[in-house]
This record gives sequence, structure tokens and C-alpha cells, in this order.
Amino acid sequence: MLVLAVTALTAIGLVALWPEADSGASILGERLPIADASVRTVSIAPCAGTAEEDEVDCYVVDASVRSGERRGATARLELPVEGSTPRLSPGDDIVLAYDAAGVDGPAFYFYDFQRRTPLILLVLLFVTVVVLFGGWRGIGALAGLITSLIVLAVFTLPAILDGRSPVLVALVSAALIGLLALHLAHGFGVATNVAALGTFASLLLTGALAAAFVGASRLTGLLDDNALLLDVAAGEVDLRGMILAGIIIGSLGVLDDMAVTQVSAVAELRRARPRLGRRAVFDAALRIGRDHVSSTVNTLVLAYVGAALPLLLLFTETQRSLGDIATSEVVATEIIRSLVGSVGIVASVPITTALAVWVLRPDNTRSPTDAGGSRSRPAEWLLRP
Repeated sequence: MLVLAVTALTAIGLVALWPEADSGASILGERLPIADASVRTVSIAPCAGTAEEDEVDCYVVDASVRSGERRGATARLELPVEGSTPRLSPGDDIVLAYDAAGVDGPAFYFYDFQRRTPLILLVLLFVTVVVLFGGWRGIGALAGLITSLIVLAVFTLPAILDGRSPVLVALVSAALIGLLALHLAHGFGVATNVAALGTFASLLLTGALAAAFVGASRLTGLLDDNALLLDVAAGEVDLRGMILAGIIIGSLGVLDDMAVTQVSAVAELRRARPRLGRRAVFDAALRIGRDHVSSTVNTLVLAYVGAALPLLLLFTETQRSLGDIATSEVVATEIIRSLVGSVGIVASVPITTALAVWVLRPDNTRSPTDAGGSRSRPAEWLLRP
């Protein structure tokens, strides 16, 4: 019944927060068209409009355009000779932006490297590994992943840009993703429903803690140039709410992993010792959860540190004290994200375990991780102190 209630609330939130039709207008204006190209030659020469004695050199790049309206044309572009300039070599696949209405004909600009091929190969490798190892469950997990990306692209991002509350949008998105991903990956059953409820309860706690500490720390959400640009381009977006939304969605994956693990542990214990009392099952499953937490609690911390590593290096280079670094908004935001998420991970263990012990019985303990509904041999080692 609780899962049905969550599903109903999610559906109501989805309808209430659904973004209006996109008008297509943007304060940033229309972007220039882009095209794939291959670098043919790279040389160093005085930049256009300068003489050799001015000693202002540029990389002069000739590239063959391979797509778009200018396909087959030769593009010439200049890049300044400085440390931040991308190093291009003959044969590199790149993406060019071009202005067909240039004064002296089409003007081409370096946009980015073309990374389509390595990314496609990596995706194929990922899909192959998941399917070979997980079988039908792996296919279900991939379906859940695709569904999650669709929810983010179709609902979450457009709704936030449309001025909806980022926190409410994140909660509805997380609930929808959790329901779809968990049931697609683990099937429909009592154990999966318990895992979903444990995930949602832990997520609400995580969101409440995040709201309290983001407010107490007076974070503004103006973390970098991207946030400033978003504030100008879409002034209706609540940047502080974006921090909370990021914490909620970012914590979801780890929380549902923890919930599924605890439900599976309780299910195995129930099957291995049907006559074991609820208190004994809870204590045994909690011991398993403690081992899992001890190896998982670093997950969010290291993920956020890795994302902020260039910034931490910059702060270190400027010889700022550890206290100054930790209390700056950018680093404080990451600290709150990682620690609040870690508290949610720890809290999910007793929450989900208690729900699983209360609901699961020996006759309804098909574990969320059982492939194809088969029952594995009871894991006696789970009962060890």
C-alpha cells in the first residue's frame, strides 16, 4: 500500500510540475551551426592583421569539413599560441562552429574535439560487460539506466529551467527513477517494494539534512561561471535549490544500492533460518550493513573530491589555510554534499533493515538480486557474528 501511495504521489507531482511547452526562445540567442572536420595541416604563422615583427603568432589550421552545409569545404582557422590553446595535429577529428555570414566568407572557429568514436566503444564495452555478468538482470539494469536518463532529459531539466522548484522536481524525479529503475532491474515483488520504500525514506532524510545545512551555511549557489551564466540566461532558476536537487539526485544511486543489499541480506537470512526471530535477523543483517557502510561511506566523499580536485589544487597553490579553503562556498558546498550524502547512506542501513525484517517472511523472501526468480542456496556464512 505504501508503494502505491508513493506511486500516486509521484504521478501527481509529475503532472503538477510538468514543464510548459518550450517556446524555443533563449536569452543566449541562437548558437552557430557546427560540423565535423578532420585536421589536415597545422603551422605557426603571424596572426591575421599582424606583422612578423609584432611577434604575435597563431596556429594556422586547415581542416576538411565532413558534415553539415559546408561539407567538402576547406576550413582555415587561427588559434593563439598560448598554454590554454588545444594542441591540434594532422588527422585529429574535431568539431567546428561556423558563421556563414562572415565578412570575408564563412568564418570557422574551433568548437571541440570529436569524441564520438571512443565514447561509442566505451558504451558498447559497458553494455557487454553488464549483460554478460548480469544476464537478464543486467538487461533490466540497463533498461533502468536508460529510463533514468530519459526522466532527467524529458522532465527534470526542462522543469527546472521552466521555473519549477528544483527541490520538488528532484524529489519527484528521484521517486520516479527509483520506482522504475529498481523494478526494471530486480522485478516486481515484496522485496523490491521494501527496497524502494527504504530508498525513499533515506532520501527524504538526506533531503531534510541538506536543506537544513545549506540554509544554515547560507550557500548562494553561485559557484562558478556556469552558475552565473545560468542565473543570467534563466533567471527563474533557484540556484540554492539547485544545490539541494543535486544532493538528492546524486545520493539516489548509492542509497538504492544500499537498500537492495540490506533487503537481500534479510531475505537470505529468512530463508536460511525461517525460525530465527526478528530481533536476531535484524542484528545479523545490521552487521552485514556495517561492513558495507565501512567500504561505501567514502564513495560520495571521494567522488566529490575528485570532481573538485582542480579547484583544491588552485587553492593549495595560493597557499590559503585549510580553514579558509573549507569554508569557501565552493568547497563548503562539496563538504555538505558529501557528508549529508554519507549520513543518508549510514541511516539507510537500519531504516531498510527494519522495514525488511518487519515485512519479509520465509514465504515471500525472493531476493531483489535473485536472477530469474531462482533461489540460491542459503548463505550460512551470513549468520556469523
